[in-house]
Amino acid sequence: MSITEFAAAYHEKMFPGYQSDFLRTDPEFIERFDNFAFDEVINQEEQQLDDKTRWMAILATLIGCQGIDEYEKLLGAALNFGVTPVEIKEIVYQAVAYLGIGRVFPFLKATNSVLEVQGIELPLEGQATSTTENRRELGTQAQVDIFGEGMRDFWRSGPEESKQIGRAS
Repeated sequence: MSITEFAAAYHEKMFPGYQSDFLRTDPEFIERFDNFAFDEVINQEEQQLDDKTRWMAILATLIGCQGIDEYEKLLGAALNFGVTPVEIKEIVYQAVAYLGIGRVFPFLKATNSVLEVQGIELPLEGQATSTTENRRELGTQAQVDIFGEGMRDFWRSGPEESKQIGRAS
């Protein structure tokens, strides 16, 4: 088995001092996976993501695909690569609008558990930049700033039976 030096060092930064049991039970898989995920992907010439952004994308993707087991394992690695607890919470909170609370609630629970095990006191300091009273106005303005005037009051559009979704976001 030959895991590259780069992949081994990256894995060590993710999980200091940890050796996966898969090295014993599935060595060929781990060799291929670690070399691909922790060396080839990261070192692609056209690769433009810094480590922190990559880990934010990984967490969001795991929430999206409902990969709760891997999410719990990789949350500590994301912290090791500079993703802050506030950023992690924001990823989870934002996922509710796309996936629904039923799919995201287990990730919020897992996040809280992992952060507390890491010694991070909860709740985190509040980060809200809006209030219940002005969130619609500020949210609409943010969409207009990003996507243009066509987004102004876009939340009012669509079929009557789904308008509540636009109002809630």
